[in-house]
Amino acid sequence: MLALLAPLILGCQQGNQTTTTAAVAVTDKRLWVSDMSNGEYRNPVLHLDYSDPDVVAVDGNYYMTASSFNTAPGLPVLHSTDLVNWKLINYALPKQVPLDHFATPRHGEGVWAPNIRFHDDKFWIFYPDPDFGIYVTTATDPAGQWSAPKLILPGQGLIDPTPLWDDDGKAYLLHAWAKSRAGFNNVLSLREMAPDTGWVSEDYTNVVDGNKLPGYRTIEGPKFYKRNGYYYIFAPAGGVETGWQTVFRAKAISGPYEARVVMDQGNTLINGPHQGAWVHTDENEDWFIHFQSRKAYGRIVHLQPLTWQSDWPVIGVDEDGDGVGEPVYTHTKPKTDKPGVIAPQPTTDEFNGKELGIQWQWNANSNDSWYRMDESRGVLRLLGQPKVEKTGDNLWMTPSLLLQKLPAPTFEVRTKFNLASSSKNAEGGLLMFGEDYAYVGIKPIDGQTHLVYGHCGGARTGCDESIEDYGPIKSESVELRYIVASDASVIFSYRTDANSRFTVVGEQFSAVRGRWVGAKVGLFSLADDTAAHIDVDYLRFLPQQRK
Repeated sequence: MLALLAPLILGCQQGNQTTTTAAVAVTDKRLWVSDMSNGEYRNPVLHLDYSDPDVVAVDGNYYMTASSFNTAPGLPVLHSTDLVNWKLINYALPKQVPLDHFATPRHGEGVWAPNIRFHDDKFWIFYPDPDFGIYVTTATDPAGQWSAPKLILPGQGLIDPTPLWDDDGKAYLLHAWAKSRAGFNNVLSLREMAPDTGWVSEDYTNVVDGNKLPGYRTIEGPKFYKRNGYYYIFAPAGGVETGWQTVFRAKAISGPYEARVVMDQGNTLINGPHQGAWVHTDENEDWFIHFQSRKAYGRIVHLQPLTWQSDWPVIGVDEDGDGVGEPVYTHTKPKTDKPGVIAPQPTTDEFNGKELGIQWQWNANSNDSWYRMDESRGVLRLLGQPKVEKTGDNLWMTPSLLLQKLPAPTFEVRTKFNLASSSKNAEGGLLMFGEDYAYVGIKPIDGQTHLVYGHCGGARTGCDESIEDYGPIKSESVELRYIVASDASVIFSYRTDANSRFTVVGEQFSAVRGRWVGAKVGLFSLADDTAAHIDVDYLRFLPQQRK
């Protein structure tokens, strides 16, 4: 069974999949479904880039947040009733703060690993910005408005905060360190904190020092819990791609803490496996949510069973009985009296409403002048914005890129530009964005709209974009497409007649991740004149056709 299921983790598509060119509002149900509809699930439960996931359980409901780095809105909030089927319901951070700082793309900066908790009848998210410090935001309804983020601990290199409100009424904050800012890492530090976060001590105690543990490097992403009189710190070590899960426990909050590896890759194809959250359910079950780094696909989310042995957790399945679990490919679903709804993740957007779909994020804090929703025509009008050429003649530092996560190992994405109502002096396209990027799109050349293929290898380090010109477009619209294979290779194409075949452009492109994030599907519109625009009829995700 494992041999047959292993390719799923590596990104192979399965199932009987067909598609048509008809306008279907939701066709992405088959892109990736974890719930196997037989009482079991397969990993990952989310084949989406939700890095550093954390989960809180409240009255049979589960709420997840994750790192969002430079994109805005940030701090996604997802809801589930079974830990398998998740729905994106909100963002806790409409714009990143400081606002002016994040008006410019800050790749790899911004919101790092957050922690969501429920305490004193409200939800709390603690999140770090490695350049500014640790923030907190709260809400009584996770799907509603969250408070403005409050900086509770200023400083550089402070990351991965996790609070604990103790039984005696005292509160504490545990965090890790980013070597790139603090000059050191592999250490977890404990501070006292006011229960309402109005005060956090400047003094701290290093309760875990990985430098004193043989073979340990890069201890980070801690989660702080208390159970059966023990204080527990769940934390990954060994690096995002190659690490393992360790749990530290102590009878006193300040230690000394003893360490035990509780899950590693073992004989599976699930590398990492990296940081996440312990969840105890109303059905008295224990589970662990974590991520796996999948390069261009980002940091995708897995669910593991968790058991306790002599007050130590074992995550995954421990077939040899050594106390170290291995990740599962499939497993029985968590028990629940609120069955989850099997539904596609939001990807396709027909642009028929007043707002963009919740799945969209911008490359920086957004500006209302970047787009308009035309409900009467069902069109997204992307207003032309200047390209920001800080790292060469490329899109890397352009804030007005409209982006969303890769939703599955393999898929097809199409968009239609209405050229008859678009400006003749705007350029733009359908983008696969990362540190390398490519797109198929349009560009004004000699007073005419031309079909072009753009490519940039090494955008972050200063490449200049290369353009291949495929000549003027005479039609009133153009449909742009790319197909993503299971190795994250991408083929771009276009057509000007809905009844014709697509014409391939460029070379096969290999999608690559961005700075700490996976590659992104995107749209953009560029022009020196901000009155210029491109009208976008839809953006649709489809499973790949199989004949």
